Amino acid sequence: MKISFLIVLLFVSISNMFPKSEISVVKQNFQKIYLDDVTGSPLMRELVQHQPGFIISDRVVMELQQRVPFDRDRIERYIKNLSKDGSWADINYNDTKRSGWDPRLHPERILEMVKAFMSPGVEYYKSPALEKTIHSAMDYWFKAGLKCSNWYYNEIGVPRTLGTAFILFDEYLTADERVNAVRIMENSKFGMTGQNKVWLAGNVMMRAVLQNDLNLVKQARDIIVSEITKGGLEGIKDDWSFHQHGPQQQFGNYGLAYIYTMSLFSGIFADTSLAFSNEQLRILSTLLTEGYQWIIWNGKMDISALGRQLFSSAPLHKALSLAFAANSLSGDVSSILMSNCFSDDNSFVGHKHFWQSDYTVSRRHDWMATLKMSSQRVIGVESLNGDNMRGYYMADGALYVYKDSSEYYDIFPLWDWRRLPGVTAYLDDNSPMPQPDKKDKYTNRTNFVGGLSDGKNGISAMLLRKDGLSADKFWFFADSAIVCFGTGIESDSTLQVVTSIEQCWEKGKVQVYRGAEPISFKEGAEYDMNDLKILHNGLGYLFFQNEGKCIIDAAKVKGNWHDIMQMYPEETVSGNVFSIYLNHGKCPENVSYSYMIIPGADSDLLRNFNRDAYCILSNDRNIQSVIHNDVCWAAVKNPSTLDLSVSVSVNFLTAGLYRIEIHNGKVYSVMYSDPTQQLDTVSFLINNRKFTSQLPIGVMKGTVVHVSLANKK
Repeated sequence: MKISFLIVLLFVSISNMFPKSEISVVKQNFQKIYLDDVTGSPLMRELVQHQPGFIISDRVVMELQQRVPFDRDRIERYIKNLSKDGSWADINYNDTKRSGWDPRLHPERILEMVKAFMSPGVEYYKSPALEKTIHSAMDYWFKAGLKCSNWYYNEIGVPRTLGTAFILFDEYLTADERVNAVRIMENSKFGMTGQNKVWLAGNVMMRAVLQNDLNLVKQARDIIVSEITKGGLEGIKDDWSFHQHGPQQQFGNYGLAYIYTMSLFSGIFADTSLAFSNEQLRILSTLLTEGYQWIIWNGKMDISALGRQLFSSAPLHKALSLAFAANSLSGDVSSILMSNCFSDDNSFVGHKHFWQSDYTVSRRHDWMATLKMSSQRVIGVESLNGDNMRGYYMADGALYVYKDSSEYYDIFPLWDWRRLPGVTAYLDDNSPMPQPDKKDKYTNRTNFVGGLSDGKNGISAMLLRKDGLSADKFWFFADSAIVCFGTGIESDSTLQVVTSIEQCWEKGKVQVYRGAEPISFKEGAEYDMNDLKILHNGLGYLFFQNEGKCIIDAAKVKGNWHDIMQMYPEETVSGNVFSIYLNHGKCPENVSYSYMIIPGADSDLLRNFNRDAYCILSNDRNIQSVIHNDVCWAAVKNPSTLDLSVSVSVNFLTAGLYRIEIHNGKVYSVMYSDPTQQLDTVSFLINNRKFTSQLPIGVMKGTVVHVSLANKK
């Protein structure tokens, strides 16, 4: 009996010791992540050189700032300027903004001071003066009980920042501070979906660490890793994009927060029974290589991937956040991304259409182009909490072409947001910018939106049906050019309709040609488009026969960041903007356009460019098609017949996107995708021989199928 009692006592003792051992490793991992001196790493040097600061309300960028090593001057100011009640006079504790809520800076300063206090080798390491300041600042926050009207700060943002500070400062917390710390962390509870679910579970995990509750830590960890999967309604999609707030591409907002947070958790749970499995790490690494690697160019994230978070320097800081995440998850993946996405030595080339996000990316050795569309399947844009107040047209065929990634960097306050590159929209300077309907978020009233890729080149097509405006839009992405078609442009409004071709920073001379002959350029002048060619900053723009006029401008523009993101103060900024757009006039009827963008162009290349290498077969309401290098690329909107050559005629029985390769006067191969994602089969006739193929099913609807030409019907 006595022996049995001793055995039970020993078992209980070991059980009590084991949770503390696991949790102590978790605490040590927090210290490794937030306190280790890595100032000499290339990533940290880049961060120190381009610090985000504290004004941005983007959660990931704020956490990027938290990685910045000790700043002596700031710590001195925090100590010197702290009021007797533990507050700082330069923080507006009465702020009512829903984005960029000013009181959030108080927890940020607490964490920054805790990092300095707990970092060996730092001047303020275990400084009594700094410790006193930390206790005083914590006391103020505990007593003030501040709440934001945006639930996010109360349940995610503030607990996430303070939770890290509490764990790092754990041994110095007083009994009362520990009680209050737990009370704040209890604002976070399990629930919600996607990245919000991960954030909340992470905050619960930090509370459990403070309470030495391993069972709750495990429960939180299990909820976190439950999101390391793909194919759900939100989160990682089957095409390796990321969705949140419904079927909406969120690479740079919630998706970036997801991969960044998961990279932190992989480090926090390392060397414990809670560590991520190899399969979970594989999924996260694949999200980086098959998703994020596509959208970063020369150290900056694509504008169309930013979501509603159009902050100053957002493309740079979001890309840098991704680099830190990749570095934490996998050294091999990090090396690949750093080479292809953060240097001039890009070897990652190809063409991809994210079929679940209506999003296309085409990468070449020295340029990248992206295209954002929307449909009745995919929400194009959102505007929340004063963010993205002018982005109504951002998913209506916005086409950005990057060479050095500076083309559009921080241009947002100066843009005419009705003339985004690639977009066909109303031109109305007198009315407020429309806002997305909060109940009906699907602004494009059609499902004929999709893309087709052979891995190297590809096409995308979109029937735009929005606010009484119709336009059939088509893009072909090749090695040396992007071909852009539009047709069926009509509207029921008396407002002018325009198609924007470019709107970027003005850099260098604007050169205009008619054929091979130079003509004078006058800012804001209208030009007939017949054989018109324009050269600016290494990009050439070449026009086929078009209706209407082309307006070319290069002028100083004024704007305000507050108009885009209301967290910013109302301060005027200015800069020189280059733009090209087509004026289709008022109430256009079946108007068309066709032009090419030629990256890497100079005057000789542009003037002598062989546009016959891109043969336009059709640009009408039935078919939009082009032949290049013996391959026909076509967007077929209605059953139609098209003669590809004197010996090849194709009768398209099924609408959709086609790639038809021709060798020696015969059809060699056919690829097809269904942009509506509603069809089960595709059928067509080649010289009166019928071919039919089954299409992908389920989540793979909209992907490419290779049609067997051996199955004659």
